[in-house]
Amino acid sequence: MTSIVRFVDLAAGVARPGVLDEAGIHPVESVATLAELLRHPLAAIREQLEAARANPPVDGVPRLLSPIDGDTPVWGAGVTYRVSQEARVEESGDEDVYIRVYKAQRPELFLKCAAHEVVTDGEPVGRRPDSANDTPEPELALLLNAGGEIVAYGACNDMCARAIEGENPLYIPQAKIFAGSCVLAPAMRPAWEVPNPYGLTIRLRLSRGADVLFAGSTSTSELARTLEELVECLFCAVAFPDGAVLSTGTCLVPPLDCPSEVGDVIEIAIDDIASMRNVVTSTDDIKPWLHRRHADPLAAFGG
Repeated sequence: MTSIVRFVDLAAGVARPGVLDEAGIHPVESVATLAELLRHPLAAIREQLEAARANPPVDGVPRLLSPIDGDTPVWGAGVTYRVSQEARVEESGDEDVYIRVYKAQRPELFLKCAAHEVVTDGEPVGRRPDSANDTPEPELALLLNAGGEIVAYGACNDMCARAIEGENPLYIPQAKIFAGSCVLAPAMRPAWEVPNPYGLTIRLRLSRGADVLFAGSTSTSELARTLEELVECLFCAVAFPDGAVLSTGTCLVPPLDCPSEVGDVIEIAIDDIASMRNVVTSTDDIKPWLHRRHADPLAAFGG
């Protein structure tokens, strides 16, 4: 099993792409960034990653970063599972708009965030102070190259301010885009190692202290759309020179009476793909860190 990662090269003081396997992290020497790698066709990307495994692994246990950089954005897909459609209807009381998009030929797609705004395992996930109900949304993420080919699969938390979206669907940008609202697990599993992306188990656990507030699991087999049609719609009229990540919609939604609060722990895992653990933190505390990290991509939260 291998994974595409981005790690801190302490000797050089930079972030570098790498391949993680049982021997450790092997640096990818053919490119300086993952964005540069995603400019290549899938076959060339596979060749470079397999060649990297011949490189000696780096010493120690390097710090892993979010698995995208450069101008690689994250987009999200909505209402791609029946569970999501039912949850959106419940929170808004508006059946028509969500039932129509669930059944429509055109999927719901939205821009989630830029690469430098993505957080990863062990970093804080945001909670809006102006929302009465924020909830984690575990999703299968697709790492896509500039040509729209699926390079790898990952785990995403598309954090959502449910109370804001429930007020009015036109508030979706505010409900979806805020500091620390997008978490990508640091490891992305190459697509050629995943024979059936429609048979993956997704798990979510939301805890407060010793209490488990919500725990559940489901499968990507419940997807109402194919991954290919989501990618085709995303790339239909938009150019992605550095590739993109597409988070494919949530299939696990905690009940309305179980909102996340500051200090809660969110754990998300997709079997045989990746996992992550994050503490819910006020966006007021995350925003200054993201400002620092924009200038210094290696800046750690609280450091």
